Amino acid sequence: MAKPVILCVDDERVVLQSLRAQLQEAFGDSYLYEVAEDADEALDVINELNEDELSIILIVSDWLMPGMNGDEFLIRVHQRFPKIITIMLTGQADEVSIKRAQEEANLHSCLFKPWSEEELVETIKSGLAQL
Repeated sequence: MAKPVILCVDDERVVLQSLRAQLQEAFGDSYLYEVAEDADEALDVINELNEDELSIILIVSDWLMPGMNGDEFLIRVHQRFPKIITIMLTGQADEVSIKRAQEEANLHSCLFKPWSEEELVETIKSGLAQL
């Protein structure tokens, strides 16, 4: 059986590399780790993984991205895949956007940049515990 997928979305490559490295260190080979540099690319990745019958179980998404902000992206994902756990990562999101994502995307948590690796791992573990 294929491994479940954790998807990280951020328009900064260094952030994506850091997230992937921290997740691999914490969770090893338990999951596949996919990345996307904006919401449109992430939606394409989600569609491809879905076609390949790979299950995305958790998404960590930046808030401020070109094209579509993280709250809008997570709401769209939640409408199609309500079981995916959503986490927003931000240095700049306003309270209105966070509250909107909580209400409309069932946002599990919002982490603020710069995050600590321990905080990231604990937040993801608590999200995965809801599955």
